[in-house]
Amino acid sequence: MLFPVALALIVFATSVLSGVFGMAGGLVLLGALLALMPVAAAIAVHGAVQTVANGARAWFSRAYIDWRSLGYICAGIGIAAALLLALRYRPDLATVCIVIGLTPLLVWIPRRWLALDASRPLHGVLCGIVGGGLNLAVGVAGPSIDIFFIRTAIDRRRIIATKAAAQVVSHLAKVVFYGGLVQAMTGADWWLVLVAAPFAILGTQAGYLLLQRLTDQRFREWTRWIVSVIGIFYLGRGLTLLLGA
Repeated sequence: MLFPVALALIVFATSVLSGVFGMAGGLVLLGALLALMPVAAAIAVHGAVQTVANGARAWFSRAYIDWRSLGYICAGIGIAAALLLALRYRPDLATVCIVIGLTPLLVWIPRRWLALDASRPLHGVLCGIVGGGLNLAVGVAGPSIDIFFIRTAIDRRRIIATKAAAQVVSHLAKVVFYGGLVQAMTGADWWLVLVAAPFAILGTQAGYLLLQRLTDQRFREWTRWIVSVIGIFYLGRGLTLLLGA
């Protein structure tokens, strides 16, 4: 009986984190799920919970969504999903952890090195391919989406809103992608999603309120450090699994 309570608290806390920074909470939540269930099942459950959390975040900030950029990103997500289906991709824990651990390096690339802008058609599609592909392959996209918003002329609220809407599509694709593969998913697993869903919405709303108090500069600074610490944890775990094998 303690497991549903613990999951609800984790989902609430990570949804608050994502509500403020847009991605860090998803990284933490996936880590908790990977410790409790098989990789594919963890990614599928994570996708279901994050669909609710990102859906709530997109709804609360719907007035700020850049619909044009969202369309480009969704096209890229569709391409990534088709490629992974064609390759018959299957995840393993060590690879998932190592890839997730390395993605935070992207937030430390100097802005002047990049000329990526998700509002441009080609860049938006590429954002969907890279971010959507990573989300499907390892469960989270992390900073791989952020690097496409560095040069966009929009503030933190439009960044969070557009990313949240794109992540709804990406996480739904993940649920469908792994739903047909996961034989270990029982009725109990999906009941856990239903239990966690309201806490995802509450946490997202709390995070959205905190976001309004954060400046653009603080938002970018804190995002870098938080995802980097999480990345170090994932990288260490992945290397331990790899060397242990």
